[in-house]
Amino acid sequence: MHHHRRFTHFFNLFCTNTPLRTLRTITPSLHLHLHLHQHHRALSFSPLHRHPPDPTPSLFKDDPIAFLSNSWVDNFRHPNATVTNLSPSFRRLDLWLLAYQKVVADDTGSYLPRSSVPSSALNDLLSLRNAVLDRRFRWGQRLKFFIKSPKDTTDYESLSKRKIKAILTTTQPTPFQDKIVQEVLLMILEPIYEARFSSKSFAFRPGRTPHTVLRVIRRSFAGYLWYMKGDLSTLLDGMKVGMVVGAVMRDVRDKLVVDLIKDALVTPVVKTEVEKPQKKKKRKYQKKRVLAEDEPKPDPYWLDTFFGFAPEEAEKVPNWGHCGILSPLLVNVCLDELDKWMEGKIKEFYVPSKSDVIWNNPEGEAEQGNTSWPEFVPTSGPDKTRKMDYIRYGGHILVGVRGPRADAASLRKQLIEFCDQKYMLKLDNESLPIEHITKGIMFLDHVLCRRVVYPTLRYTATGGKIISEKGVGTLLSVTASLKQCIKQFRKLNFLKGDRDPDPQPCFRMFHATQAHTNAQMNKFLGTMAEWYRYADNRKKIVNFCSYIVRGSLAKLYAAKYKLRSRAKVYKIGARNLSRPLKEKKGQSPEYQNLLRMGLAESIDGLKYTRLSLVPEADYTPFPSNWRPDHEKSLLEYIKLEDPKTLEEQQSSIREQGLVSPQDYISMLVWNYKRSTLPRDQLSFVKSDESTVGNQQLLVGSNQDEDDRKSNEEENDENMDAAQMLISSFTFSLLMLA
Repeated sequence: MHHHRRFTHFFNLFCTNTPLRTLRTITPSLHLHLHLHQHHRALSFSPLHRHPPDPTPSLFKDDPIAFLSNSWVDNFRHPNATVTNLSPSFRRLDLWLLAYQKVVADDTGSYLPRSSVPSSALNDLLSLRNAVLDRRFRWGQRLKFFIKSPKDTTDYESLSKRKIKAILTTTQPTPFQDKIVQEVLLMILEPIYEARFSSKSFAFRPGRTPHTVLRVIRRSFAGYLWYMKGDLSTLLDGMKVGMVVGAVMRDVRDKLVVDLIKDALVTPVVKTEVEKPQKKKKRKYQKKRVLAEDEPKPDPYWLDTFFGFAPEEAEKVPNWGHCGILSPLLVNVCLDELDKWMEGKIKEFYVPSKSDVIWNNPEGEAEQGNTSWPEFVPTSGPDKTRKMDYIRYGGHILVGVRGPRADAASLRKQLIEFCDQKYMLKLDNESLPIEHITKGIMFLDHVLCRRVVYPTLRYTATGGKIISEKGVGTLLSVTASLKQCIKQFRKLNFLKGDRDPDPQPCFRMFHATQAHTNAQMNKFLGTMAEWYRYADNRKKIVNFCSYIVRGSLAKLYAAKYKLRSRAKVYKIGARNLSRPLKEKKGQSPEYQNLLRMGLAESIDGLKYTRLSLVPEADYTPFPSNWRPDHEKSLLEYIKLEDPKTLEEQQSSIREQGLVSPQDYISMLVWNYKRSTLPRDQLSFVKSDESTVGNQQLLVGSNQDEDDRKSNEEENDENMDAAQMLISSFTFSLLMLA
């Protein structure tokens, strides 16, 4: 006990006189005690412990979600501030534990609660954090790990030389500890850059999807005549390290973060060259493969089908060096310069015209009505407003120009020069074609075109004379591309042929039951209907998908149940294939009895077998300056936190004579209390009446009876007023809620 006190006293002196950075390099065990001492100033441990003790729950008192929420709020409050010190964020062990939980969930497919994390994993996680802070962490380690996945049970110390060589020279999955570091970097850096990104980029960002792009195009690109579509997806394969680091350091100048990203880009990734597949010899007997206990089952067929059906612009996902999930964020960081440059060009290009119906405001930002409806524009001449807009999804850009084609050609020349100087990307006129809206522009598997209408314009001229003349209107149309849909279905082996597509049986579902097959295909059809939600021809394209899937299943069932043709399948199984085809019980009355008793499996029919069953296209109005819900909530929260907002609200209430909701509720409560007093007196009088009884009948006179009746009527009126106030009070509370 005496030795224990001496050691504790020495340790307290050592902590107070030694810098933390020096202590961090001593031993992980001592660093853990220092960490505990910093937080609580009270330790009790034995000097005989060689391994680091278990981190106590007191280290995780702070909520990492609250910390990240505050980080988002702070960055959106000061979006232009340069970040120079992120070390305190990296020291937070609760943030590392949250990253560990997310990576474990991705790795094992099950969520691990904080209370279920073993103490050994906490110690390993602490050593990984210390290694990152001390610059001892190396990306892509294959034999030495600070922390391993719960699934990884390999004993790397007892491996043979042949296995070690195979691990070092062949392609291996991303190490578990690398994923944790990537997750921590993403959690820290994403709120910093999301507050600074342009609203013109939509890929690899939270709250933004290809559907958002289509709705923005429908809302903001009506009235543009010339379109320029560019493919910069080669930048998604990789950029020079100096460019990436320079783009990161525009907003984040923390040396630890910059060095981690630079090392992740510089460290080579070992990849095995893909050899040509050799023809496998047929075996007489092949043993059935049994899955291990922790091995996940192969993806079901409909998942494979769903992930294979993606637009060309969204197929490529960047993966730079050892950056992993950090790569898409870095792509947006690098291409944000292009977005900001194009925003400047939009302001330079804008030249309003007073005689134009839309976009005639000198500032160009005011709301000019819903531009997705017909726009009456001059056919030619200087009266046309010059305006352009820009949108980027990943490495694909779309520029709309309203004005002469020469202006679009001049803009293309400047864009080529900018990409050459900034990204060293050699573009030419063929890679940035300028096309007229009448030819149809393909973007995200949808075709952008216009319908020309000639409405009659009636307006009042000077002198009160009503003039009627014929105008020219354009209606922007966003339609799904049938050609791209057929191309995707051909990839999935659902059909063959282009002009007259013929469904092919999907034999990968041969061994599944009819109920299971129909259920999986219904999920696929639901996905297709949702993907084409904002297409003008949604009914036709989804009905076509349903025709292909239904024909494919009919051919599969014809081969499976030996029915020879699709017509016989439809005759037994009905149009939507909801009746059982096995043993031809679909039309028998015994099947209904078996289904009612639970002895037969119920089969769901296929969706959208008729055109009337397909939902209509979604034409919900879209705001011009759209923001995702989480950004709107952040900006609203920041605005409400500002004391100036409260002062403005109070001054407007005083000036306009309004009543705040709090004052209104207090008035209701006060009136309710005042109105309940007569009600209480009435109950007291009635209780007295029961005790007095016959005395009032004997002694009372006609005059007393009249007085009593008048008092009762008055009390009843007070009760009615109280009831009305109670109902109005509850109604106002419901409205406020």
